[in-house]
Amino acid sequence: MVVLELLQYDFMRRALLAGLLVGLAAPVVGIFLVQRRLALIGDGMGHVALAGVAIGIVSGRAPVWTALLAAVAAAVAIELIRARGRTSGDVALAVMFYGGIAFGVALISRSPEGTPANLNAYLFGAITTTSPRDLVTFAALAAVVLVVTAVLAPRLFAVANDPEYARAVGLPVLGLNMVLAVLTAVTVVVSMRVVGLLLISALMIVPNAIAQLVSRSFRTSLLVAVVVGVLVSLFGISASFYTSTPSGATIVVLAVTVFAVTAVLVGLRERWAGHRHRVAEGQHAHEHGENCGHPAVLHDGHVDYLHGGHLHAPHGGHYDEHDHTHDHTHDHTHDHAPGSQAQEAER
Repeated sequence: MVVLELLQYDFMRRALLAGLLVGLAAPVVGIFLVQRRLALIGDGMGHVALAGVAIGIVSGRAPVWTALLAAVAAAVAIELIRARGRTSGDVALAVMFYGGIAFGVALISRSPEGTPANLNAYLFGAITTTSPRDLVTFAALAAVVLVVTAVLAPRLFAVANDPEYARAVGLPVLGLNMVLAVLTAVTVVVSMRVVGLLLISALMIVPNAIAQLVSRSFRTSLLVAVVVGVLVSLFGISASFYTSTPSGATIVVLAVTVFAVTAVLVGLRERWAGHRHRVAEGQHAHEHGENCGHPAVLHDGHVDYLHGGHLHAPHGGHYDEHDHTHDHTHDHTHDHAPGSQAQEAER
């Protein structure tokens, strides 16, 4: 069997374990980045972490730890600039990120140990570069990421979803944003051997993009994203062994392919469902709302209004016709309650 063949090699066992850790940690952190519309911040962290790798190589210290220090320092600086800096946040971040990768490439090129092959391994991942010591370090860092995220998940979600409301109820918004930035930096370092510093952002974001296509609640999205992240990591590493391609690039190509196929299937499903979408009569005489005088029926995450023996649900510029035999769970594909995910997460 293919799996047993792969497990015969020590470096493949280490790579698969590292892939499992990355597949677990990256989507968990990424879902909050997606909520905050910071999908590319992991990419920037990778740029800065490369400078840390270069310092480690030149100084003869463990590149993993120097990369971690550089990425965490960048994470803290990013949040402070975003919150209090006078310079435009995007400009300041761009300067930091481009400076990080330029400094890293220049320093590695002058190092006796710095070769183009080493640079490619850090940038795009290489399954043979994960040492036993690295694996222990990655396992400890991934455990920290998962535990902290699990403990702070409701607060991180509240801040990511509505920072003004979170501030109004007394949550430490800057502190929580800084925690998320540090978790992102740690995840980047955990992933750099497997996925590569330039591609880790994809593994944070693409599984969550796939999850958003097929699920409506925050919890379901998180579960789907983690499952997708683990599967594409393990299959990608296995495929890279047989195709002799960089592991990070193979994982990302696989993830993007899954996203494309899922998007097409979901689009076809919605188009098919659209033929079953029933609209209430064109000239609806009443405007339904909180004070319309008709009973409101909360069901399946949205509100229907009982009117003349029919259930009408507001949707865009018209009303959908629902009735008691209508199967909302399987038939209706539109989300009438954008806040439903927040409500579920808070529960």
